Amino acid sequence: MAEGNQTVVYLSEQVVVLCSCALSFVGSSLIILTYIMWSDLRTTPRRLLVYLSVADWLSAVSYAFGVWRVFRSDSQGCVAQGAISTFANTSSFFWTVAIAVYLYVFIVRSSQRVADSLVLLFHLVSWGVPLAITVAAVSLNKIGYDASEVSVGWCWVRIHAPDRVLWMLLTGKIWEFLAYLTLPVLYILIKRHIHIAHAALSEYRPILANRPPSHSFSSMADMKLTLIPVIFIVLRIWSTVRFILLLAGSPARLNPVLVTLHGIGNTSQGAANCIMFVLLTRPIRTRLCAALCCCSKYRAGEQPSHGAPQRLLPGQDTSTQREEDKDRHRWRA
Repeated sequence: MAEGNQTVVYLSEQVVVLCSCALSFVGSSLIILTYIMWSDLRTTPRRLLVYLSVADWLSAVSYAFGVWRVFRSDSQGCVAQGAISTFANTSSFFWTVAIAVYLYVFIVRSSQRVADSLVLLFHLVSWGVPLAITVAAVSLNKIGYDASEVSVGWCWVRIHAPDRVLWMLLTGKIWEFLAYLTLPVLYILIKRHIHIAHAALSEYRPILANRPPSHSFSSMADMKLTLIPVIFIVLRIWSTVRFILLLAGSPARLNPVLVTLHGIGNTSQGAANCIMFVLLTRPIRTRLCAALCCCSKYRAGEQPSHGAPQRLLPGQDTSTQREEDKDRHRWRA
């Protein structure tokens, strides 16, 4: 796997990672497009998700360029790609934690006003800090060819930089470690608060309207609160393992399976977010299905009547439609 000081990136690894980049590109684009298309989806949590998707979109594009080129020197293209991916990847960490902080303040502290007031701070930190770090790294000639020691073809911290471990920490790893610690704690506190609130509400259900309670929304939200930190850690842990193996001087960091998992994990965040917050979100999924059905009708030459009522999808009854209308006014994370 190694030739001199260079880690070889095999063609199979390139193909797999490029496919992962393509999925993340499509997923991030879909999150952004759904936010633009439907104005009633423009809640603050989803707006924060769009900012995260912009960072993931940049990461997917820059990583794809690096994996496709597989740089072998400190060329201008290598430095440019390394700078963009460093900024986007670090910004993605900050926005991921920012969303968790917003939800914690909004749900646990029950203060929408305070949560909304944090958005400006999120912008300053999540864009400003990565930009400052990236500008400093480029100015000090720290970004460039890294021989894929802790990457998969793309450029990052120069392999010959005497303080490269410090810059690896500053340009990503330290923020990754902090996210590992912060995300599980915040989402566990949010889940605990929700479960306590549901337990308290259950005491009053016998005197409420005689209607079977629907747990679909709450169970899906509960599942997402569990999956968000788990998926983040599962995707990012492989790059962390390679970084630790690099510090230990272990050749195991060159293992092809580990390198491939690293490449997939670093480039799949946009695709994972799309699955959770688009495909697994019923109101948005229903609209996408309706839009696809509409497009297929247009291609078949059938012109739908503008005055006709909206048709229900197969398996969707009127009660489900009314429930989705209610869901649109709730948090859609």
